Amino acid sequence: MSNENSSWENISEDISEVTDKIKSKIKDEDLVGDLKGSLGSTIDNTSELFKSLNKLIDSTIKDEDIKNETKEIIKKINEEVSKTINDTRAKILNLNNETKDFEEE
Repeated sequence: MSNENSSWENISEDISEVTDKIKSKIKDEDLVGDLKGSLGSTIDNTSELFKSLNKLIDSTIKDEDIKNETKEIIKKINEEVSKTINDTRAKILNLNNETKDFEEE
């Protein structure tokens, strides 16, 4: 009888471990999903910001040299932001791939 109780205790412990792993995995997937959603929103908002900024520059700055120089600065900032976003996207995708690789093991 004692052996049966021990077996049931072991099975119960195994089930608890699996349950904990599943809960942890779900939290990780939710986190990655949240990061992807936030990144998408950030990209959309940033894009709209730069469009608005260019329209504002066109409508308010009359001197063509200043306008062109300002737009060139904005273009460089936009390129840096795009690079940062793409690097972040790659890191998130890599994190997602690492999570999938972990699942397969």
